[in-house]
Amino acid sequence: MVTISTGYAFNRTRNTYLATHLSVANTHWSRFCGLMGKDTARFPAGEGLWIVPSHGVHTFAMKFPIDVIYLDANKMIVHLEQALKPWRVAPVSLRTASVLELPASTLQGSGTNLGDEIEIVLGESRRAGTA
Repeated sequence: MVTISTGYAFNRTRNTYLATHLSVANTHWSRFCGLMGKDTARFPAGEGLWIVPSHGVHTFAMKFPIDVIYLDANKMIVHLEQALKPWRVAPVSLRTASVLELPASTLQGSGTNLGDEIEIVLGESRRAGTA
């Protein structure tokens, strides 16, 4: 079970939204389950899952690839995984405090890169195209 929260993820460095509807996985079970079993139609562009805390992810029982952003405690990007395929284990990083899972192609489309600063806001929503 994923804790649903209305929120967003914004790349301050690139001045672009990564997710305009952000869910949070912040319990042991919700972090373990993540996006397992979810259909790609239920994770379209603009969706995101923030996993807190996390040092890495797996894509077991997933049906589609995802982009993964590893964030340190200051929400700076320390590692990226583009189009991580289903049934994989991503690297573990002890520098990572949380992980942001996004639909594949989000990183490329937004120009997101290592060192970028990400703003995560819960309790508010933003529509795509409004910066």
